[in-house]
Amino acid sequence: MRNILVFLFLLVSMGTFAQSELLANNYFEKGEFEKALTIYDKLYSQNKGRLDYFLKVVEANQQLERFAEAEVLLLERTSARSVPPQLYIELGYNYALQGKDSLAQLSYKDALLFIEERPIYGHNIGSAFSKYSLLDEAAMAYERAMELDPKRDYNNQLARIYGEQGKLEKMFTKYLDLILNNPSYKSIAQRNFSLYVTEDRENEANVILRKQLLQRSQNDPDILYNELLSWLFIQQKEFKKAFTQEKAIYKRLNEDDLGGIIDVALIALDEKDYENAREMVDFVIENSVSPIGKLKGYQYLMQIELATATIADFPDIEKRFDALLAEYNYDRSTYLLQIDYNHFLAFKAGKKDQAIANLKRLAEEQLSPYQEARVKMELSDILVFDEQFNTALIYYSQIQKKVQNDRLAQEARFKVARTSYYKGDFEWSQVQLKVLRKSASQLIANDAMQLSLMIQDNSLEDSTQTALKKYARADLLALQNRDKEAIEVLDEILLSHKGESIEDEALLLQGQVYEKINEYKKAEANYLKLIEFYKDDILADDAYFKLAELYETKLDQPEKAKELYEQIVFNYAASIFFVEARKRFRTLRGDEIE
Repeated sequence: MRNILVFLFLLVSMGTFAQSELLANNYFEKGEFEKALTIYDKLYSQNKGRLDYFLKVVEANQQLERFAEAEVLLLERTSARSVPPQLYIELGYNYALQGKDSLAQLSYKDALLFIEERPIYGHNIGSAFSKYSLLDEAAMAYERAMELDPKRDYNNQLARIYGEQGKLEKMFTKYLDLILNNPSYKSIAQRNFSLYVTEDRENEANVILRKQLLQRSQNDPDILYNELLSWLFIQQKEFKKAFTQEKAIYKRLNEDDLGGIIDVALIALDEKDYENAREMVDFVIENSVSPIGKLKGYQYLMQIELATATIADFPDIEKRFDALLAEYNYDRSTYLLQIDYNHFLAFKAGKKDQAIANLKRLAEEQLSPYQEARVKMELSDILVFDEQFNTALIYYSQIQKKVQNDRLAQEARFKVARTSYYKGDFEWSQVQLKVLRKSASQLIANDAMQLSLMIQDNSLEDSTQTALKKYARADLLALQNRDKEAIEVLDEILLSHKGESIEDEALLLQGQVYEKINEYKKAEANYLKLIEFYKDDILADDAYFKLAELYETKLDQPEKAKELYEQIVFNYAASIFFVEARKRFRTLRGDEIE
């Protein structure tokens, strides 16, 4: 019975300590240091063995600028028989806070002396120095510990410190040594490389890393260096050079795996470097030993053909699709190629009915649930394009049931909301969007939020939603590439609903349609008007970014573009365009981007 009582007492005591610690931490985080100190003092007095409580008492005193009290505590603790060496660093830091730099340096040296006796202290001492950004001292701690005991491995910590010190050559050397000893560390190292490497091949970090990799590959032809050179060239968007490295890897491995080359080809395709993407895809087709590999190559090749085609090329593209599908069969093995083909037929070649019939037939094949969902998604999109809204909604609902836990289900729900919006059924659209605003996919959540706010804002002052219905119609016409009709509807909105909340939306959409048909001066006028009259509204950052992009890429006015990107950087920090605007601003200014 007595043992049970003791156990219960200890259990209650532990719970009390935990609650007190949480409360103290909460006070500390809120900046209520007096309250935090009172609790930390009590916790430490009841458990002198807890170094974390002691350090919190010291830190709370420092936050209250009670440096003398903190010093007394630290001196008392460092005079004990057994002293954790990091306490000398805490004492030195306390001196530094008072401007007593010479005393601080003496304490730091006292801490480093512990390593001479026991190199195992290198980790704790190095970490303590790093905590206060004392990088020189932290590097000394790690380096000396490894020198005295070669079994100690602090290369990871040293690589990070060298980077923060700007010692790029030493940083890359450490990281490359780490990867060589443990190849699984490569992805972690690449993430750290990304902090210093930029798109600019002449950037200092790029030059140093490239030089080291080339030198090492000459002395030791390890495939690792080809892989890292390929990665570096991809960062610099030099896809032809990356392709050269991937070919070298492919030939040296003497295997059938063309995955590395395909990955670079897809990145090049995404970056619209069609010439190099085509060369890589041709290599894949030529060297694939399996029909599936060749089929995948042809699929990518057709994507490149579509991206670079003009209307005059459409008949030849259709023939090529037909020839490929005749060779590889119209079955589940070619379902992705068939999706691309029917997308082309519907959205480019003006053959919606044929595309719909083809996809309905494909959906009847023995497909996996995911494959069926992908086919029905394309079919639904074409049905919306053809204004067969109710049928499209049925298919979108089937997709949600077919792949409930997949991102495709969320995408289908968003398309239900968007289709309902095109129909003018704004209430049902909002029901779907409300769910999607909590989507795991940030992109879908953002799109849902944007559409939901647009519907909400333009329903408050107009209960009949007349202007919103016109706008939804113009939006659909733009989707259908009926651009002149879309512009006419938007003109009517801007004339009949001038001053209403829909005006900024109409200006932005019309500007985008003008861009689409290469009427750049009219697009510029729309964006300027939006900035002039709606610079404090939700679409202002969109207008700034669209106009900046227009000046940079179409109107050859980089100075104006730079000024507009700067506006986003300094005035719209919460904008989804912030990161890209900052990058482009710094590029136009001539900075070395980190």
